[in-house]
Amino acid sequence: MSDQNVRNAGFTPSGITGGSLASSLMSREARASGGGVPSGGPTSTLQEMGARGTTQSSGYTSSGISGGSRASDTMSKEAIAHGGGVPRGGTTSTVQSISMGGKGGRH
Repeated sequence: MSDQNVRNAGFTPSGITGGSLASSLMSREARASGGGVPSGGPTSTLQEMGARGTTQSSGYTSSGISGGSRASDTMSKEAIAHGGGVPRGGTTSTVQSISMGGKGGRH
């Protein structure tokens, strides 16, 4: 279900769907970073997963983040960079929320 949730949000094999949650997230992220969408950020991570159908295998599952996975590594790096917590609206929280059918973290 995780991959379908990501696609339902607008991250698809043919790109980001206009007017979708994905396009809204991409717009917010681009404005926050001065006009571009950074590699490794929520938009690029979700688009890669939506295009390839790799949400589950990356460790973002309906029951949480899998230990020893890419998601676990991302969460660890993000927590270290932010003094021990994973920020709301960051890559980990946004990707996990959307993969579970949510709206992602709001900035």
